[in-house]
Amino acid sequence: MANYLSPLALQRADPYLMKKDGKYYFSATCPAYDRIELRCADTVNGVASAPARVVWTKHPIGAMACHVWAPEIHYIMGQWVIYFAAGDHPDQWHIRPYALVCKGQDPMKDEWAEAGKMQPAEGDAYPFTHFSLDMTVFEHGGRWYAVWAQKVSTEDRGIEPISNLYIAELATPFRLKSRHVLLTTPDYDWEREGGFWVNEGPALLKNGGKLYLTYSASATGACYCMGMLEADETADLLDPRSWKKRRYPVFQTDAAKQIYGPGHNCFTEGDEGEPITLLHFRNYEKITGDPLDDHNRHAHVMKVRFDESGAPLFGFEEGEWYNAPVVNEKQKHIND
Repeated sequence: MANYLSPLALQRADPYLMKKDGKYYFSATCPAYDRIELRCADTVNGVASAPARVVWTKHPIGAMACHVWAPEIHYIMGQWVIYFAAGDHPDQWHIRPYALVCKGQDPMKDEWAEAGKMQPAEGDAYPFTHFSLDMTVFEHGGRWYAVWAQKVSTEDRGIEPISNLYIAELATPFRLKSRHVLLTTPDYDWEREGGFWVNEGPALLKNGGKLYLTYSASATGACYCMGMLEADETADLLDPRSWKKRRYPVFQTDAAKQIYGPGHNCFTEGDEGEPITLLHFRNYEKITGDPLDDHNRHAHVMKVRFDESGAPLFGFEEGEWYNAPVVNEKQKHIND
């Protein structure tokens, strides 16, 4: 059995790892929120030391000028595409999903170009009109789908907006084909911790005739955790009744293991073809100042196991977590 480094990438939140033609491609949020990098390696652990290629940097002003978050690299409809979120300058919270497209077939050598903001389907004006981020895409039954987080505006009430997850079919990598459908809203107490009602960071896994969609909930401190939806592989994925939501989180803070605020995961194949997930978490609980200025959410590898029904189980066995050196220079003694 392969053994994977934990952490795999220091100070890389919102990690995304995909495997194609025997190569691993890694992207994540950079601490300065100012660029998009790619790493490529022959093995999962190789990502740790692989050189990063900067494929895009933020604009100096206007759209895509700040808060460059959660890039995901996908090979979709014959093209390499990176989906990411970014804010404006001076309106830093005007965050929307954008895309880059590779002009060739080698994402580590060929030029990347801006494909613009994600576009809704004709006749569906709502998508991407408010704070929207964490778009992922997946293929199923010969159709491509997008899932993303978007806040419901509550500006007239003076309270924090609610972040929901939505799904739609894709016409192209950059435009929706169908009208959006609400998948999940923060129904439960564990999705509303830290002063924020949040569902975000979706990721899809297929196993045993079902589709499992994990997501992250609550604020980004120790209360951050993972929830999960599931649907039959033959179901209509655009029918919200096809999806069943778990009542409790599937992975959350474990103080005994110094795992604080785990979430924003992705799924891929490990070196031996087994399912693994990448996710981020801190190794301390307390955060001083703005959490956005604390960059010690590191990317970790976790092996995915399954119960008797085929549903994924999340957790580390002995020796699978913090088996590589990790030092948080900022606040490293805060929990001493």
